[in-house]
Amino acid sequence: MSKAVFEPSIPSRPVYGALEPRTGISHLMIADAEGAEAILDMAGAAPPGFFANAHIIYIPKRTGTLYVERLQALAPAQLHIAPSYAAAEPRLKRVLSSSHMGLQLYLAGTEGLMGQVMREAIEAGIPHDAIQTEHRGSTARRVQCVHCKGITEDVTHDPFQCSHCGLHLFVRDHYSRRIAAFQGVRVDAEDPGNIPEAVERFK
Repeated sequence: MSKAVFEPSIPSRPVYGALEPRTGISHLMIADAEGAEAILDMAGAAPPGFFANAHIIYIPKRTGTLYVERLQALAPAQLHIAPSYAAAEPRLKRVLSSSHMGLQLYLAGTEGLMGQVMREAIEAGIPHDAIQTEHRGSTARRVQCVHCKGITEDVTHDPFQCSHCGLHLFVRDHYSRRIAAFQGVRVDAEDPGNIPEAVERFK
């Protein structure tokens, strides 16, 4: 199973549910890696013709072609396979900017992906109640260094070294929806050089 169980945390920590087919004039689905499983599971409960009005943007990452044929078999109106979020972002923005009332948005996969798409969707005026999220796969975090403001993707260890300024950062559960990232704070601020051993907390 690719579903993760998250321990109770602070209020800013995102909470995820399970995708379910909803009534809408169109359906936009964005997923990465094992997030494809959430779309495929939802398909089992979808009514006939549901995917005829669906646009799927999928970023396989380390899963390669594992899920691609099964997504194609859903016969969506459009299926776009992208090598990265950066490559998919122009298409995503274009689809969101031209969307009409009644669009349903489905996000599945890693927190980094869902957070970034959620930010774009809110900026495009998509209402919160039209957006669903389901976490699948890696729990690696997208983290912003609060000191240099640089963002490091796919952080698995805590503390970790900022990929921009080199400081060793403690990964907090505090999450910023504005930048779609968790916050990293210098771990040895009060005792320079005293850096705890890094532990793999996110896989």
